[in-house]
Amino acid sequence: KARELLSTAYGVTVIDNPAKSEYPTPIEAAGKDPVYVGRIRKELALENGLAIWVVADNLRIGAALNTVRIAEKLVEMDLAKISN
Repeated sequence: KARELLSTAYGVTVIDNPAKSEYPTPIEAAGKDPVYVGRIRKELALENGLAIWVVADNLRIGAALNTVRIAEKLVEMDLAKISN
């Protein structure tokens, strides 16, 4: 269920194939917009826990791209106006 939900999430790319040792690595995320998720498995220490491996280009996702996406959403929701 988690793989299904994550694979349809906006801005998320799932790379999770344990049989072939396929999972995301930081080098794959460098310079790219998606957040990559893999190694999805049940967390045995918590009853409803989930363990996942997440990588992203922190400069793009953590700063610049998120700012742009938030601004676009505000305009889309008519909470901010673009002026010339």
